[in-house]
Amino acid sequence: MDAELEQILDGIGPRLRTLRRDRGLTLEALAATTGISVSTLSRLESGRRRPTLDLLIPLARAHRVALDQLVAAPATGDPRVHLTPVRKGNGSILVPLTQYPGRVQVFKHVLAPREPKLVTHDGYEWLYVLAGQLRLILGEHECTLHAGEVAEFDTREPHWFGPADTSAVEILHLFGPRGDQAVVRTRPPATHPTSTTTPPPPELSGYVDTDAGR
Repeated sequence: MDAELEQILDGIGPRLRTLRRDRGLTLEALAATTGISVSTLSRLESGRRRPTLDLLIPLARAHRVALDQLVAAPATGDPRVHLTPVRKGNGSILVPLTQYPGRVQVFKHVLAPREPKLVTHDGYEWLYVLAGQLRLILGEHECTLHAGEVAEFDTREPHWFGPADTSAVEILHLFGPRGDQAVVRTRPPATHPTSTTTPPPPELSGYVDTDAGR
Protein backbone atom coordinates (compact mmCIF):
# COMPACT_ATOMS: atom_id res chain seq x y z
CA MET A 1 0.00 0.00 0.00
CA ASP A 2 1.47 3.38 -1.00
CA ALA A 3 2.02 6.15 1.55
CA GLU A 4 -0.70 8.46 0.16
CA LEU A 5 -3.39 5.76 0.37
CA GLU A 6 -2.22 4.81 3.85
CA GLN A 7 -2.54 8.44 4.94
CA ILE A 8 -6.08 8.73 3.51
CA LEU A 9 -7.22 5.57 5.28
CA ASP A 10 -5.65 6.63 8.57
CA GLY A 11 -7.56 9.91 8.45
CA ILE A 12 -11.02 8.35 8.07
CA GLY A 13 -11.37 7.13 11.67
CA PRO A 14 -10.70 10.50 13.35
CA ARG A 15 -12.97 12.18 10.80
CA LEU A 16 -15.80 9.78 11.64
CA ARG A 17 -15.34 10.39 15.36
CA THR A 18 -15.40 14.17 14.86
CA LEU A 19 -18.58 14.02 12.76
CA ARG A 20 -20.35 11.86 15.32
CA ARG A 21 -19.38 14.03 18.27
CA ASP A 22 -20.19 17.26 16.43
CA ARG A 23 -23.71 15.93 15.88
CA GLY A 24 -24.07 14.95 19.54
CA LEU A 25 -24.46 11.24 18.72
CA THR A 26 -23.40 8.31 20.87
CA LEU A 27 -21.99 5.14 19.33
CA GLU A 28 -25.20 3.41 20.36
CA ALA A 29 -27.39 5.98 18.57
CA LEU A 30 -25.28 5.80 15.41
CA ALA A 31 -25.37 1.98 15.53
CA ALA A 32 -29.17 2.07 15.68
CA THR A 33 -29.29 4.41 12.66
CA THR A 34 -26.78 2.59 10.45
CA GLY A 35 -27.17 -1.04 11.50
CA ILE A 36 -23.42 -1.19 12.18
CA SER A 37 -22.49 -2.65 15.57
CA VAL A 38 -21.10 -0.44 18.32
CA SER A 39 -17.87 -2.46 18.41
CA THR A 40 -17.35 -2.03 14.66
CA LEU A 41 -17.99 1.71 14.86
CA SER A 42 -15.56 2.01 17.76
CA ARG A 43 -12.85 0.13 15.88
CA LEU A 44 -13.42 2.23 12.76
CA GLU A 45 -13.02 5.47 14.70
CA SER A 46 -9.90 4.26 16.49
CA GLY A 47 -8.31 3.01 13.26
CA ARG A 48 -8.29 -0.62 14.39
CA ARG A 49 -10.56 -1.58 11.48
CA ARG A 50 -10.05 -0.59 7.86
CA PRO A 51 -13.03 1.27 6.35
CA THR A 52 -14.88 -0.37 3.47
CA LEU A 53 -17.65 0.92 1.21
CA ASP A 54 -20.32 -1.20 2.91
CA LEU A 55 -19.46 0.61 6.15
CA LEU A 56 -18.80 4.10 4.81
CA ILE A 57 -21.95 4.44 2.68
CA PRO A 58 -24.44 4.07 5.59
CA LEU A 59 -22.25 6.34 7.71
CA ALA A 60 -22.23 9.03 5.01
CA ARG A 61 -26.03 8.78 4.83
CA ALA A 62 -26.39 8.99 8.61
CA HIS A 63 -24.16 12.06 8.81
CA ARG A 64 -25.72 13.61 5.66
CA VAL A 65 -22.35 14.17 3.99
CA ALA A 66 -20.91 13.13 0.64
CA LEU A 67 -18.79 9.99 0.65
CA ASP A 68 -15.70 11.94 -0.47
CA GLN A 69 -15.97 14.05 2.69
CA LEU A 70 -15.29 10.90 4.69
CA VAL A 71 -12.34 9.75 2.61
CA ALA A 72 -10.85 13.20 1.89
CA ALA A 73 -10.76 12.74 -1.87
CA PRO A 74 -8.29 14.94 -3.81
CA ALA A 75 -9.51 18.45 -4.59
CA THR A 76 -11.40 18.94 -7.86
CA GLY A 77 -10.16 22.50 -8.35
CA ASP A 78 -13.63 23.99 -7.89
CA PRO A 79 -13.65 26.03 -4.64
CA ARG A 80 -17.43 25.73 -4.39
CA VAL A 81 -17.05 21.99 -3.73
CA HIS A 82 -14.59 22.46 -0.85
CA LEU A 83 -16.29 24.38 1.90
CA THR A 84 -14.25 25.26 4.98
CA PRO A 85 -16.14 24.64 8.25
CA VAL A 86 -15.57 26.94 11.19
CA ARG A 87 -15.55 25.14 14.53
CA LYS A 88 -16.80 27.10 17.51
CA GLY A 89 -15.51 26.70 21.05
CA ASN A 90 -18.87 25.35 22.25
CA GLY A 91 -18.78 22.42 19.80
CA SER A 92 -20.92 24.03 17.08
CA ILE A 93 -19.90 24.03 13.41
CA LEU A 94 -20.54 26.81 10.89
CA VAL A 95 -20.14 26.16 7.15
CA PRO A 96 -20.34 29.29 4.94
CA LEU A 97 -22.17 28.43 1.71
CA THR A 98 -21.92 31.85 0.03
CA GLN A 99 -19.44 34.70 -0.16
CA TYR A 100 -21.44 37.74 -1.20
CA PRO A 101 -20.42 40.82 0.87
CA GLY A 102 -23.36 43.12 1.51
CA ARG A 103 -25.91 40.55 0.35
CA VAL A 104 -27.76 37.64 1.93
CA GLN A 105 -25.28 35.21 3.47
CA VAL A 106 -26.10 31.50 3.67
CA PHE A 107 -24.65 29.11 6.23
CA LYS A 108 -25.12 25.54 7.30
CA HIS A 109 -25.07 25.30 11.09
CA VAL A 110 -24.70 22.32 13.39
CA LEU A 111 -25.53 23.79 16.79
CA ALA A 112 -24.42 22.09 20.00
CA PRO A 113 -26.40 22.49 23.25
CA ARG A 114 -25.66 25.72 25.11
CA GLU A 115 -27.31 28.18 27.46
CA PRO A 116 -29.62 30.82 25.91
CA LYS A 117 -28.24 34.34 25.64
CA LEU A 118 -30.39 36.86 23.79
CA VAL A 119 -28.67 39.26 21.39
CA THR A 120 -29.72 42.10 19.07
CA HIS A 121 -28.11 43.50 15.92
CA ASP A 122 -29.08 44.98 12.57
CA GLY A 123 -30.23 42.53 9.94
CA TYR A 124 -32.84 39.94 9.04
CA GLU A 125 -32.59 36.17 9.47
CA TRP A 126 -34.21 33.03 8.11
CA LEU A 127 -33.78 29.62 9.77
CA TYR A 128 -34.68 26.26 8.17
CA VAL A 129 -34.39 23.12 10.30
CA LEU A 130 -32.70 20.20 8.53
CA ALA A 131 -32.53 17.76 11.45
CA GLY A 132 -33.29 17.82 15.15
CA GLN A 133 -35.35 20.37 17.06
CA LEU A 134 -34.59 24.08 17.21
CA ARG A 135 -35.57 26.28 20.13
CA LEU A 136 -36.15 29.87 19.03
CA ILE A 137 -36.59 32.73 21.50
CA LEU A 138 -37.85 36.09 20.19
CA GLY A 139 -38.24 38.68 22.90
CA GLU A 140 -40.68 37.33 25.46
CA HIS A 141 -41.90 34.50 23.22
CA GLU A 142 -40.42 31.20 22.12
CA CYS A 143 -41.26 28.16 20.02
CA THR A 144 -39.79 24.82 18.96
CA LEU A 145 -39.22 24.17 15.26
CA HIS A 146 -38.91 20.66 13.82
CA ALA A 147 -37.29 19.36 10.61
CA GLY A 148 -38.82 21.07 7.57
CA GLU A 149 -40.05 24.12 9.48
CA VAL A 150 -38.77 27.66 8.98
CA ALA A 151 -38.69 30.97 10.84
CA GLU A 152 -37.81 34.52 9.82
CA PHE A 153 -37.37 37.58 12.00
CA ASP A 154 -35.86 41.04 12.33
CA THR A 155 -32.64 40.69 14.34
CA ARG A 156 -33.27 43.99 16.15
CA GLU A 157 -35.66 41.91 18.23
CA PRO A 158 -33.79 40.23 21.13
CA HIS A 159 -33.31 36.65 19.98
CA TRP A 160 -31.53 33.33 20.52
CA PHE A 161 -31.73 29.94 18.84
CA GLY A 162 -30.20 26.56 19.58
CA PRO A 163 -31.05 22.90 20.27
CA ALA A 164 -34.37 22.32 22.00
CA ASP A 165 -32.92 19.34 23.88
CA THR A 166 -29.55 17.74 24.64
CA SER A 167 -28.91 16.74 21.00
CA ALA A 168 -27.37 18.92 18.29
CA VAL A 169 -29.64 20.55 15.70
CA GLU A 170 -28.75 21.12 12.04
CA ILE A 171 -30.10 24.17 10.22
CA LEU A 172 -29.72 26.32 7.15
CA HIS A 173 -29.18 29.90 8.29
CA LEU A 174 -29.66 32.93 6.03
CA PHE A 175 -28.69 36.40 7.16
CA GLY A 176 -29.25 39.58 5.21
CA PRO A 177 -29.29 43.37 5.57
CA ARG A 178 -32.23 44.87 7.43
CA GLY A 179 -35.17 45.32 5.07
CA ASP A 180 -34.50 42.15 3.07
CA GLN A 181 -37.45 39.80 3.35
CA ALA A 182 -38.49 36.64 1.54
CA VAL A 183 -40.95 37.17 -1.31
CA VAL A 184 -43.33 34.25 -1.91
CA ARG A 185 -44.05 34.02 -5.64
CA THR A 186 -46.19 30.87 -5.66
CA ARG A 187 -48.65 29.25 -3.30
CA PRO A 188 -50.60 25.99 -3.51
CA PRO A 189 -54.16 26.07 -4.91
CA ALA A 190 -56.77 26.61 -2.23
CA THR A 191 -58.28 23.21 -3.04
CA HIS A 192 -54.97 21.27 -3.10
CA PRO A 193 -55.75 18.03 -1.22
CA THR A 194 -52.38 17.78 0.54
CA SER A 195 -51.84 21.41 1.46
CA THR A 196 -52.58 23.13 4.73
CA THR A 197 -52.57 26.83 5.43
CA THR A 198 -52.10 26.94 9.17
CA PRO A 199 -51.22 30.56 10.01
CA PRO A 200 -48.28 31.35 12.26
CA PRO A 201 -49.05 31.82 15.96
CA PRO A 202 -50.11 35.45 16.42
CA GLU A 203 -47.87 35.87 19.47
CA LEU A 204 -44.74 34.84 17.52
CA SER A 205 -44.85 36.64 14.19
CA GLY A 206 -41.37 35.49 13.23
CA TYR A 207 -42.52 31.87 12.86
CA VAL A 208 -43.69 30.66 9.47
CA ASP A 209 -45.33 27.27 8.91
CA THR A 210 -43.57 25.70 5.93
CA ASP A 211 -46.76 24.05 4.69
CA ALA A 212 -48.14 27.49 3.92
CA GLY A 213 -45.44 28.07 1.31
CA ARG A 214 -45.54 24.72 -0.48
